[in-house]
Amino acid sequence: MSVELIVPTLGESISEATVSKWLKKIGEPFDVDEPLVEIETDKITVEVPAPSAGSISEIKVEEGADVNIGGVLALLDDKKSTNGS
Repeated sequence: MSVELIVPTLGESISEATVSKWLKKIGEPFDVDEPLVEIETDKITVEVPAPSAGSISEIKVEEGADVNIGGVLALLDDKKSTNGS
């Protein structure tokens, strides 16, 4: 199942951020809450964590590009169905 990685709310007056660095590549596995991407504004730099374990299936915003708050950074493949529980 695909999950969207969304730009989190970063403050009242902040409406967009810049993707500064992807910490994981497409297909590279990660655990829940593991940082996937760094985004920055003129005030802060923040790491966006994984909402669940899985891997990145598609990067929607490349490094150096701007994205609005609430925008989709990437599509993730959720690995919940493969752990056998």
